[in-house]
Amino acid sequence: MREIPNWLTEQFEAERPRLRAMAYRMLGSLAEAEDAVQETWLHLFRADVSAVSNLEGWLTTVLARICLNMLHARTTRREDSLEASASNPPTSQESEVDPEEEAELADAVGLALLVVLDTLAPAERLAFVLHDIFSVPFDEIAPLVERSPLATRQLASRARRRVRGSALLKEPDLASQRAVVEAFLAAAREGSFDALMTMLDPEVVFRADPLAVSRGAVAKMYGARAVARGAMQLLKRIPFAQPVLVDGSVGVAIAPRGQLLFLVLLTISDGKFVAIEAVIEPEHLRHLHLAVLFA
Repeated sequence: MREIPNWLTEQFEAERPRLRAMAYRMLGSLAEAEDAVQETWLHLFRADVSAVSNLEGWLTTVLARICLNMLHARTTRREDSLEASASNPPTSQESEVDPEEEAELADAVGLALLVVLDTLAPAERLAFVLHDIFSVPFDEIAPLVERSPLATRQLASRARRRVRGSALLKEPDLASQRAVVEAFLAAAREGSFDALMTMLDPEVVFRADPLAVSRGAVAKMYGARAVARGAMQLLKRIPFAQPVLVDGSVGVAIAPRGQLLFLVLLTISDGKFVAIEAVIEPEHLRHLHLAVLFA
């Protein structure tokens, strides 16, 4: 049985945190990221790297190829996975990953960023993560996505536009809407009924799509008092709500560990919520453009 020299094992272990962070951003799942890093270790175990002058680059390339293959495989079952996630929140039963650790990592990376990254095509996600987050040059990314360096640059640029969004609202409007949404989420989590009442229009309307209703949501609620009670009941049980841009306006993504379950579409007028809609239907979610709402 082949043995890896101690110095090579030590170098890999020194690289493991970076590889893990990179894989997590490419895959959005800590369990899958751990699998990708382990597969990278197996490649190292089997390979002759005596002629490799840049082990860090070699490991990055191997890991990126593994992650890209995993993303392509995931894309082929996207529809079934989305249907399943709408009815069953993701769990960590398939791995030994600590849910609290993954929640902390998702929070550090940004739940909204993970949600938006998950809407990108595999090659776009790879190019964006490697270049924009980990500063890998385009000429090193190009062979991985089987494109020229120029085409790879365009991939990353397209992904960057998707991540940042092309907001339909002006920045001051976005800032004010984000402040209202964050205050609403905080009040609902804290159970502050009076605070919620000040943010809701007296005639506010809440609607849920048919799939949400089949999961136990109320189809419609009218008036500030009813909507405030419903918001408190929901958000006390769901701590992973995150403001996000939805078609250029501020909304809320419900995304445990970065895995999108449903969206809350918001209509705000004069600083108050006049309409709230819960969307779970996969087909509807697929047609909504999400972007990170930067502070």
